[in-house]
Amino acid sequence: MLTYTGSGPYCYSDSLAMMLGPAAPPTAVIETLTGSPFGVQLIGGTMPLFDPYGWDPERGLDAAVPALGLHCTREAGGTQDEALARLRAACAEGPVLAGPLEMGLLLYQHGSGTANGADHYVVVLAVENDTVLLHDPHGHPYATLPTPAFAAAWRAETVPYTEDTYVMRSAFTQQRTVAPTDALRHSLPSAVQWLAGRDDLPVPPGTLGGAAALEALADQVAKGDLPPDTRELLAEFAIQVGTRRLNDAAACLAPLGLTTPAALLTEQSRILGSLQYPVVSSDNQALAAGLRRLAPTYERLRTALAEAVAQASPR
Repeated sequence: MLTYTGSGPYCYSDSLAMMLGPAAPPTAVIETLTGSPFGVQLIGGTMPLFDPYGWDPERGLDAAVPALGLHCTREAGGTQDEALARLRAACAEGPVLAGPLEMGLLLYQHGSGTANGADHYVVVLAVENDTVLLHDPHGHPYATLPTPAFAAAWRAETVPYTEDTYVMRSAFTQQRTVAPTDALRHSLPSAVQWLAGRDDLPVPPGTLGGAAALEALADQVAKGDLPPDTRELLAEFAIQVGTRRLNDAAACLAPLGLTTPAALLTEQSRILGSLQYPVVSSDNQALAAGLRRLAPTYERLRTALAEAVAQASPR
């Protein structure tokens, strides 16, 4: 297996890696620890994302941070002035991981200016006078925004998975030393839970997970009922990030001796990656067929990981 290296929409993992500096594990490890590779969901029956049923980046960060032996302070809410004062004070002590933000309102990005519900994470370096200085992992180091413009994006009112505004994480401390390989091993039971489909998390009505999500999406494609905005989501984001997550998870699990799960993740990654051309070229037959090939692999992966967890458990 040749591991992919290149760009990709890993905003929260890249942001967390920046916060940790030289001590950060590879972003592939961070992303895998968030749990994102271990499932697929069709939110509300219409929005396909290649991450687990009920999962979102906030849950992912809340899992990855302690898995790496870290602690941080998470703060949210308040008025705009209170949030900016909180951000200014925190930045005086060090960088701050801010997000989710409304990506469409980050006005230094080309084509921005309209909220579209796309979430994003950045690292804020300073709040100087009326300007926020930040590193945006989407290709914008040392970007700046006037504080009111940054606050408008940071309010995240259009981000669908959170009701919290002005979310920030700061004061990261290493409470215990955890090797990346140990963190990955300890995260496997959670990965199995995500693949099994957790029923303890709120999801919009009509949301499907796993094979059911992919079969329903394939039906939409085959019938010619795939809305243009769904095709755009698949073409511009979902397939790219989903494929990379699966490839990175395979690369993380293979060195642990988990050859069968790693092989399944590689197979998933290859199937999903091969759908980029059909979705862009509107080859609905190939797109639907690929989704149906992918559908049963999630249960196969769950079974393989569950067996690995059972074999590793003390008897």
